Amino acid sequence: MKTATRVGVFGLLGSGNLGNDGSLEAVLGFLRTEHPDAAVDALCGGPEAVTTRFGIPATRLHWNRAEYRTASRAGAIASKGLGKLVDVFRTAAWVRRHDVVIVPGMGVLEATLPLRPWGFPYSLFLLCASGRLLGTRVALVSVGAAEIRNRPTRALVRWSARLATYRSYRDAQSRDAMRAMGVDTARDEVYPDLAFSLPTPQTSAPSGSPGTVCVGVMDFHGGNDDRARADEIYRRYLDGTIRFVRTLVEDGRPVRLLTGDQCDVAVVDAILDAVDSPLVTAAEPASLADLMKEMAAADTVVAVRYHNLICALKTGTPVLALSYAAKSDALMERMGLGAFCHPAREVDVDRLLEQFRTLEKRSAELRQTLTERNQAAAQQLADQFTALTAAVFPKTDHTHTLRKAR
Repeated sequence: MKTATRVGVFGLLGSGNLGNDGSLEAVLGFLRTEHPDAAVDALCGGPEAVTTRFGIPATRLHWNRAEYRTASRAGAIASKGLGKLVDVFRTAAWVRRHDVVIVPGMGVLEATLPLRPWGFPYSLFLLCASGRLLGTRVALVSVGAAEIRNRPTRALVRWSARLATYRSYRDAQSRDAMRAMGVDTARDEVYPDLAFSLPTPQTSAPSGSPGTVCVGVMDFHGGNDDRARADEIYRRYLDGTIRFVRTLVEDGRPVRLLTGDQCDVAVVDAILDAVDSPLVTAAEPASLADLMKEMAAADTVVAVRYHNLICALKTGTPVLALSYAAKSDALMERMGLGAFCHPAREVDVDRLLEQFRTLEKRSAELRQTLTERNQAAAQQLADQFTALTAAVFPKTDHTHTLRKAR
């Protein structure tokens, strides 16, 4: 009798970040289509949310429930230290129960946002080391990477990548970054972000008159190397966004504010307080599908978060990127909108408005470009899923899948 393949998914899933959960949704779609007999569960940041939304069993990533809170008292510090030790055994025990563990997308090999080495980088290292020791194949699928300056974080990320069985990246510069950090990437491939394999909502043709502008916001304080000026960066970004929204309203344009993570709600509230107009409204998206529905109904999108950009691109809606990392520039270039990037750290409202107006003038041309690029991305991800099956799934399951495909 054939034994079901045991597949685990791993990451900061169910923790409020819509992009991370969208990557999980894409991988679950692949598993349910190509490996319907697989037994799937998760080790993740928000197990209750993952089980409720996706219907799979889930285990909490950290033993210490206060892992991501700042510890100042001796008891809290001791609890964090104990948690790091306990997680060694918890992670190994979870990994041992699986044939394959998939890390679905996300920027797991980068530090473009504030990150401590003993947080997620440590957890990822435990996963990959356990997989190598216990014979469980670990796959890092369409992940993001960037060169890391902090030595402990850099070492943990480098060894995690080296110990994984399969690696692919969501852009060429991620692969280049891992090569620069000492990882042999000769067999690693580049594919689009996993979210490009998700279903796309029905889009409507733009009306003749100027319509809604979706503005995706972010609780943005710079990256891992910007901690000393984090408040300054946030204030400059917020002030620039408020001025941009106010100008759109003065032109009579409806503005729809969108988040990508629970922490972004404070930014939405600040904009609503500063721009008191019925033309400015806010949505509360609970998934990438919700984001795509909002963006499909808009004329134009201006966004910061990486997966907000993907949602706009995937719906074929012209988008201007307030770029906080090189990954956003690479994504926009890949999709044919490389000229429409603006630095999130140095928002120049006059320049931003000029780019925005140019974007709208070229809307019809850019929509056609996005249609073509989206078709190519979907095919590339289908190719990746075939390669992933061949690389990490047990051969009996592989044979079953191939026969089914024929």
